[in-house]
Amino acid sequence: MQAEYKKYVLKFKRPSGTSRGVLTTKETWFLKITNAGKIGIGECGILRGLSIDDRPDYKEKLQWVCDNINMGETMLWEELKEFPSIQIGVEMAFKSLHADHPFKLFPSAFTNEKAAIPINGLIWMGEKAFMKSQIQEKIAQGFSCIKMKIGAIDFETELELLRYIRSEFSSKEIELRVDANGAFKPEDALEKLKRLSEFKLHSIEQPIKQGKWEAMANLCQETPLPIALDEELIGIFNVTKKQELLQTVQPQYIILKPSLIGGFKGAQEWIDLAEKNNIGWWITSALESNVGLNAISQFTYTKRSKMPQGLGTGSLYTNNVESPLEVERGEILYNPNKSWDFNF
Repeated sequence: MQAEYKKYVLKFKRPSGTSRGVLTTKETWFLKITNAGKIGIGECGILRGLSIDDRPDYKEKLQWVCDNINMGETMLWEELKEFPSIQIGVEMAFKSLHADHPFKLFPSAFTNEKAAIPINGLIWMGEKAFMKSQIQEKIAQGFSCIKMKIGAIDFETELELLRYIRSEFSSKEIELRVDANGAFKPEDALEKLKRLSEFKLHSIEQPIKQGKWEAMANLCQETPLPIALDEELIGIFNVTKKQELLQTVQPQYIILKPSLIGGFKGAQEWIDLAEKNNIGWWITSALESNVGLNAISQFTYTKRSKMPQGLGTGSLYTNNVESPLEVERGEILYNPNKSWDFNF
């Protein structure tokens, strides 16, 4: 068995605003395993400035994986605890290697083109006019759940945008989620949550920065709208520590980005703990190419969640891998008339 990796730079169709700045490109790494004439493909989707494994020795670790590929998936995964984006790449590559089709890792009605996954439509940060045009576009495309990133422009302007949506669509027609990416200060977060709650939001992601467990616990106890932890989960590798976080903070939801929290095994650990503690959850991709989005979507379908998931970022890039994945009427699905075009 042999393995190799290759860097690939994804180019955004238009600069995309986040609370950590504006993105124009996004690097990712493909991992290929070959064995007895079969190949397995995985993606190590790192997010600079957010991934816990955004480290100078990242390439060295990828090379170490390739040099030690014969250790097998389980042992490699255990050795890669501090490199969650490589963990998922290894999981994908091995599942791909053992699958009947290299891009059908979790066979189901979804991969058989008979089922779709409901997803939220993502509104990127930007000027008011740009955000409003995105909202109109998502609604026209048939999304019944919209997620709006907030915290980058003036709060009053963001409230205005939410007021505009609610003036046109009730909470029964459009489910609204907001993502603050830790933008609020602990001392004024509750007041902002009260003002946001006027718009009958489904939830708010990460209102304050991660690591402030006591402040977040107080917020989750007093909040007028459900809070979902996102960045808070990054960098917690130990199951006991995961349990401690959930029991201390007691959030209403957690959001699982497999590339940031230890792949499918890491996500499953969080799911098991969340359900044990009566905490809701959903799964989100993290700007991977269609290779990673495909695997995460397939894994998500097998979890049978009825909530809209955070999938479908594949259309952001000008040079994404051509795939059968398609977003239609607020759902991600396999288009039977399209095929994969991937060259390592």
